[in-house]
Amino acid sequence: MTDEGVPVATVADEVEAELVCGLLRSAGIECGHRVTDETDSALHGIASDGPREILVHTSDLQAAQAVLADARR
Repeated sequence: MTDEGVPVATVADEVEAELVCGLLRSAGIECGHRVTDETDSALHGIASDGPREILVHTSDLQAAQAVLADARR
């Protein structure tokens, strides 16, 4: 993503984040992810494991929420 984006979901780890972003990208929604600010670890910013926030453009937020809701059904 070219900007920071807004969080649309939080997932368990980087692998799940890539899967969710793949789903969003297949729907034409640009996506990225980052380690959540909730991570409280000495390895924060170093380790790739841990919770991730899924980020989308503000203009894509509602569409991304709909895609994720459909995927949960």
